[in-house]
Amino acid sequence: MAIYWTLGCDADDPQRIAAFWALALGYVKEPGFDEPDNASIVDPAGRGPAIGFLKVPEGKSAKNRMHIDVRVAGPGPWDMVERARLIQQKVPELVVAGATVLREEWYGDTLGHVVMQDPEGNEFCVA
Repeated sequence: MAIYWTLGCDADDPQRIAAFWALALGYVKEPGFDEPDNASIVDPAGRGPAIGFLKVPEGKSAKNRMHIDVRVAGPGPWDMVERARLIQQKVPELVVAGATVLREEWYGDTLGHVVMQDPEGNEFCVA
């Protein structure tokens, strides 16, 4: 049996960044974690880990050493054309929510993933 775990994240604005990641991942706010200095989101189906956000005084200063991949096509194996279509559908939604596109990565003629930054500058991929 897997161990239950939470991804802990530093944040400038925990509520804002929690709302962004809830939208990106299909998560919901976790009850009881709604103070200005902390927020938490959970998978409504109970499968994925909780993600907590705590306010810290310092800003982000370097590239993430670990990041989230938003896997829009679910678990593989994938129809790569359909997967690319789903990536192209998700990216503009995240841009409207405050993300920034950094670059597209292609696997030959097929879109492989898009590297983005969340509203606080943390890198992630839509794959």
